[in-house]
Amino acid sequence: MTSHPELATVASVDIERYMGTWYEIARLPMRHEPEDATDVTATYSLKDDGKVEVRNRMRRRGEIEEAIGEATALDDSASRLEVSFLPEGLRWIPFTKGDYWIIGLEPDYSVALVGSPDRKYLWLLARTPRIEPTTRARYLALARAQGFDLSPLIETPQSA
Repeated sequence: MTSHPELATVASVDIERYMGTWYEIARLPMRHEPEDATDVTATYSLKDDGKVEVRNRMRRRGEIEEAIGEATALDDSASRLEVSFLPEGLRWIPFTKGDYWIIGLEPDYSVALVGSPDRKYLWLLARTPRIEPTTRARYLALARAQGFDLSPLIETPQSA
C-alpha cells in the first residue's frame, strides 16, 4: 500500500455557492459508476439541517439511473465532506460513508476537483458539460501532484 501525505483540500468552501448541478468531466473508475455511464451529473441542495442532499444521475444503456444520498461537512471549512447513499435509517452504520474532499475549486465555482484521501476516487466536475482543455489539464496536474494515478482516468461523455 502506498503511503501519501494528507490530501490537501481548498481552504474553505461557501457551501451555498457550491449547491446546484455539476457535470462530471472525468473520473477514476469506481464500482458504483460503470465505465459505460454517460451524462453523469451531481446536483446538490442544502437541507434545513445544514446537510446536503446529493442527487447523482447517469445514463446507462439509454436509461437514466439516479441515486440520492446525503453529505455532511466534517468541519467548518466545508471542503471535507462525508457522503452516504444508504437509506436514511441506515446512515448511522460505521464505514458506510465515502470521503468527498474538495481539492481544487475555481474562484467562480465553475470547476471543482474532488477526491478521496486514499487517492482511489477522483472526480473533475464543472457547471457546464465541457471545459477548456487548459483548465482540464491544470486540474489533472493538481491531482497528479497530490498523488493520484490518472492512468485509468475515464473521460465522461456528456451529450448536453
